[in-house]
Amino acid sequence: MAKQRSPKPWLGVRVPPGLPISHQFKVTMSTNAPISDKPESVKSDSTKWLIALALLAVGLIAFYSFAGHSLLVRVVFLLGMVGASVFFALQTEKGRDTVNFLREAQIEVRKVVWPSRQETLQTTAIVALMVILVALFIWMLDSLLFWLVRLLTGQGS
Repeated sequence: MAKQRSPKPWLGVRVPPGLPISHQFKVTMSTNAPISDKPESVKSDSTKWLIALALLAVGLIAFYSFAGHSLLVRVVFLLGMVGASVFFALQTEKGRDTVNFLREAQIEVRKVVWPSRQETLQTTAIVALMVILVALFIWMLDSLLFWLVRLLTGQGS
């Protein structure tokens, strides 16, 4: 058997000796899977998204159609329709992914070591001082350049 070489040896990548190239990317397909253009979950997700959008549209249309009625009743109805729309949207795969992302983000925020009040005040003071110093430097540079331009153009005294 010939020695296998990496296509780019200078990158330090090599083919493991125990895995021949012909068996690395073996793909098997299940014959029990139903033949369909879309999986069932995608179809039901599409239905749920349509329901969510329809509820939102009904809420908005009703809010503006019943302009003569009490604002409180219209707002409560609109918020109820938005809540129902969000409920249906969260039942989809993307909705569940969003909820999982928000939970993980909340966990990460808890892990953050937030600065103390004293550290925050010191950092804020340093930033404010640097802003003032840079502003003064730019003002002096602008004044110097303005004076030089006036002197070179003959407008200076």
